[in-house]
Amino acid sequence: MTNVPAKSIRSLPLDTPSRRQFLRALSVLPLGTGIGLLPLASQAADSSVANNVKALTFDVFGTVVDWYGSIIREGQLLAAKKGYDVDWAAFTLSWRAGYGPAMNKVRSGEMPWTKIDDLHRMILDELVEEYGLTGMSEPELVHFNEAWHRLSPWPDTVSGLNKLKTKYVITTLSNGNVSLLTHMAKNGGLPWDAILSAELSGHYKPDPEAYLKAADLLSLKPEQVMMVAAHPGDLRAAARTGLKTAYVIRPLERGPGRPVNRNPDGEFDYTAEDFNDLARQLGA
Repeated sequence: MTNVPAKSIRSLPLDTPSRRQFLRALSVLPLGTGIGLLPLASQAADSSVANNVKALTFDVFGTVVDWYGSIIREGQLLAAKKGYDVDWAAFTLSWRAGYGPAMNKVRSGEMPWTKIDDLHRMILDELVEEYGLTGMSEPELVHFNEAWHRLSPWPDTVSGLNKLKTKYVITTLSNGNVSLLTHMAKNGGLPWDAILSAELSGHYKPDPEAYLKAADLLSLKPEQVMMVAAHPGDLRAAARTGLKTAYVIRPLERGPGRPVNRNPDGEFDYTAEDFNDLARQLGA
């Protein structure tokens, strides 16, 4: 495109062939040309954040793995064996819904510190009664409870993590206990550099101790750690402790037909469609 002096641009009449030609040329300029100053400034700020961060800590349930689809499939396998007639989508959502109230019993002091495996089993025992899953042996109950160890990764998870791993230390930061997360990584081929858990701090997320303990265990300042999650509440809590934040959109976490929050206000440092998109944005 021929350079047009600014004075000449201003002097063009409002509607002339020359002015229309100039505006059409502007519309196809790539970002990063002289007129794209605001995008360049934004990109520079993003680059600064990405380069200062040394480790990415990942929420797991819903962010890394598909708990909804995985638990439904496990329920269907159980039903085929035992002859149960159950709405497994509703069962799965009920199992997950019991997770928050169970953790609150620990926070309030009503229960001592309890691993997520044990909380899952406590909820499962109630659902077995509610849904009439009669005739399950103890080994069958143990195996079904460990369905949370066998959750399938999202399609982009492993490829995206491998890309991010080339630039950053990548770890879990989940309320799941260490053994659960370790088995999940083995089952799903998840290439973590380390398994970090709220269990190591004795505080469930979103308590600040969980995030600060992760940074401490990595020998990093909070601002050198980026929390990656599909849950705005998790990210807000992380940000309050000084961590950087990346929001990954998982529209199917709770099944199809759910509203999707796409972070329209730019609340978090990054917003990505999936892990491959996040790797691209971070230059990994």
